[in-house]
Amino acid sequence: METAPGSAPSSSSSSSAAAAAALRLALAAPGLPDGPFGCPICLDLLKDPVTVPCGHNFCQGCLGALRQRTGPPDGSGGAGGAARCPLCQEPVPAALRLRKNRALCEVLPLLAAAAAAGSAPAASASPTTPPSPLSLAVGSPMAPGAEEDAAGEEGAAVLCDVCPAESRVAAVRSCLVCLASFCGAHLEPHHRAPAFRAHRLVAPLRRLEEGLCPHHLQPLDGFCRTEQTCVCARCRAQEHSAHDVVSLEKEREHKEAQQAKFLSDVNNELEELAVTTAQAKKMVELIKNTASKEKEKVEKLFAEAYEALATLQKEVAGFIEDGERSMLGEAEANLHWKEERRARLAQGKQNLENVPSTDTIYFLQEFQALKVAMEENLCPALSFQNELNFSKCTKAVGVVKDVLSAACKSQWDLLQGKGVDELSFPPETQKALSKSPSADKSNNPAYLESRDYFLKFAFIIDLDSDTADKFIQLFGTKGAKRVLCPIPYPESPTRFINCEQVLGVNLMNRGNYYWEVELIDGWVSIGVIAEDFDPCEPYNRGRLGRNDKSCCLQWNGENYVAWFGGCKSVIQQPFFHTIGVFLEYSEKALTFYGVKDSKMTCLQQLKVSPLAKGQCDAFQNKINHQFALLFLCKLKPAFFLESVDAHLQIGPLKKDCVSVLKRRADHALALQV
Repeated sequence: METAPGSAPSSSSSSSAAAAAALRLALAAPGLPDGPFGCPICLDLLKDPVTVPCGHNFCQGCLGALRQRTGPPDGSGGAGGAARCPLCQEPVPAALRLRKNRALCEVLPLLAAAAAAGSAPAASASPTTPPSPLSLAVGSPMAPGAEEDAAGEEGAAVLCDVCPAESRVAAVRSCLVCLASFCGAHLEPHHRAPAFRAHRLVAPLRRLEEGLCPHHLQPLDGFCRTEQTCVCARCRAQEHSAHDVVSLEKEREHKEAQQAKFLSDVNNELEELAVTTAQAKKMVELIKNTASKEKEKVEKLFAEAYEALATLQKEVAGFIEDGERSMLGEAEANLHWKEERRARLAQGKQNLENVPSTDTIYFLQEFQALKVAMEENLCPALSFQNELNFSKCTKAVGVVKDVLSAACKSQWDLLQGKGVDELSFPPETQKALSKSPSADKSNNPAYLESRDYFLKFAFIIDLDSDTADKFIQLFGTKGAKRVLCPIPYPESPTRFINCEQVLGVNLMNRGNYYWEVELIDGWVSIGVIAEDFDPCEPYNRGRLGRNDKSCCLQWNGENYVAWFGGCKSVIQQPFFHTIGVFLEYSEKALTFYGVKDSKMTCLQQLKVSPLAKGQCDAFQNKINHQFALLFLCKLKPAFFLESVDAHLQIGPLKKDCVSVLKRRADHALALQV
């Protein structure tokens, strides 16, 4: 019994030593970073430990910072949603109040003391002990092997999403299930724990949320070929269940097999866009310059018109003032004479009436004086007794006003494309129209330039398969041939059903357009048609040029014929293998050319042009009355293959345009040198 008091310290000492040894073993035990008492976030001994619902422990500060970090849209980390445990990805509710783990708070001081007691032997450990992966991850900004994976992000590496904000290191892998990136140390649970074996690890990615299905918030792991979109597992089981869905890797192999041809098409498109972009730039500059020059000319003409009107106003006002001045002098003199005569007569009458009856001599004298005054009639004659000579000014200025108003209205309607009816104009306006520069073809660049001029407006045309009649076979987007056996095209509301016609997909509603067509064989018509034309029109009205919604140039095997509104004009010209079409939308003009050896021969121009007095031309009269209305619509290129052997090809203008642009660039460079 006496030894009992002494044995207690011995037992307590041995118990403390055993506890310390157990704690050291626990600290060094494999598993979580720094053992079960280490924080998986800061990789240090737990400080103010808190426990989340899944049972894992973290520093209170580290977990609080993690919950405040912005995360992916499913709430796997960050404000606005439930954070996830960095080890097992179990949700940590955003409303959860973190409370300290009091048991760990009592154990950790003992652990720290035990660790301090064992630090000396640990310090003398063999230097040949290989460093742990944890020490490598903490001691260097990038763990071994991370350099290769992080190098693909062009400079800045992807940082670990679990590391504390003040000491984040480069990530070595990203998890498409966790939607987070991990450094070497924080990636250990994915390599060790069976729960993470199904997770998909890839090279570090910056925007992990892009790999998440926006509808189901699950990783995208398949590709739907039916709708050409990436899908998740729930997508495959629901709305894409009946679709052709393959793995992402298989679809990538399929796409990579098509990559060479696809890139070739892209290069062709880029080359074509380079040409058309240069043309578009020139068109923009041409529009700006033309508009600026036109504005200057219009302002000058209006200034001259204002000056002419001001001069007329000044002359008429002066004419009225001169007439007033001259006539007013005569009228005032006449008034003054009459007032004096009236006063004399009134005075003589009064004097005669006041003569006494006894004064005979005075009576005779006053009577004679009044008689003499009555016989005096020297009133000046007025030169404007019939009418005032300036009273016609109102009528003259009214005529000027009426003529000017009619001319302004007529020309404004012409600019708006409402047609020109020359019979409705007064003779003065009709004469002015006949002398207008717009009616003078010698001022039109189309008659002055070579083919290079038109190539500036080259228009790349693609045939629209949804408009082709069933008896027309298309060769790509450039060739068309009429066949005897119908082709089973799919139904389309824009397809011609009564006429062997096809349209281009391109719309034209401003500026200038030029394209060429090669006539390979048969009877072919080339023209334009309104976008809203009904393709179900019967044959007699549905053909190009047989209605007011289209016009064309036809080759019938013998000669060319221009058609519009059912009227035609036969053209006596030799056959040209290539036909050029030049549409000036703003000028409301369509011109057809025969092209040979870069020389342009004008075959026919469709444009409003008033007829000379006495001239009779039914086709031009139809053009003058209806053609401008066609330009109230958007237009499309149109082709009619009339004979059974008809065959045409849209001319390749791209190379010619490139050649022209290169020649001009070389010429400009030569001028600069």
